[in-house]
Amino acid sequence: MGQEVLRALVRTPDLLPVGAVHRRAVAPALPLPEGKGEIPLASSLEALLGRVQAQAVVDFTTAEACAHAGRVALSHGLHFVTGTTGLTPAHLEEMDRLAREHGVGVIVAPNFALGAVLLIHLARLVGRYFEYADIIEAHHEGKIDAPSGTALAIARALVEGRGAPFLRPAPEKEPVVGSRGAQVEGVGLHALRMQGRLAHHEVILGTAGQTLTLRHDTLSRECYMPGVLLALRRVRGYKGLVVGLDKVMGLA
Repeated sequence: MGQEVLRALVRTPDLLPVGAVHRRAVAPALPLPEGKGEIPLASSLEALLGRVQAQAVVDFTTAEACAHAGRVALSHGLHFVTGTTGLTPAHLEEMDRLAREHGVGVIVAPNFALGAVLLIHLARLVGRYFEYADIIEAHHEGKIDAPSGTALAIARALVEGRGAPFLRPAPEKEPVVGSRGAQVEGVGLHALRMQGRLAHHEVILGTAGQTLTLRHDTLSRECYMPGVLLALRRVRGYKGLVVGLDKVMGLA
């Protein structure tokens, strides 16, 4: 994801990449995509910030690494944008507190694909009209969490829109335990991990005599970049934590 972000930044005249972090970095510099020069490279954010002047940090890592990066960035008075999933309420509370203390903004988005954000928004709108809901999500075999943060966000949006848990009939017989999948307040969750997939989310809602299917497919990581760039441009206008790109897009 880091290379995609850099590729988007070098094509954007109003945003300039000034450094990069990789925990196994050895070289002091990283060549930019498309032959656009190079930027300082470090194995930690602390080391990098001693070498560059930055205004914001973009993070796509793991929950623990993200929490640490956010702590460092915000303590240095830098805005923070992350698409990392799996952050706990304690992580978010700490980010909000540090951001307010230092007068900067934080945007945490489970998905930067504008279509996926619109899917979450639509789920909130239609949830009230259905009694049954299931989510099928499929990702590449290397994704470390299941279900995805986006699937959980869709489930919560459905329940919020309905104003109550969905109906979830239990099977009278279940020869294979867990066949009905996991669930969040009656919303079924089914996670697939396999080669040949990048990211796929499908919502199937049911009521008497009809179903409605909402679906979003991520075909390449390039789809996340408009959302990342939007967040970077808007984060400077916030003080404290904003969770969800829908708020940045004016949908909530």
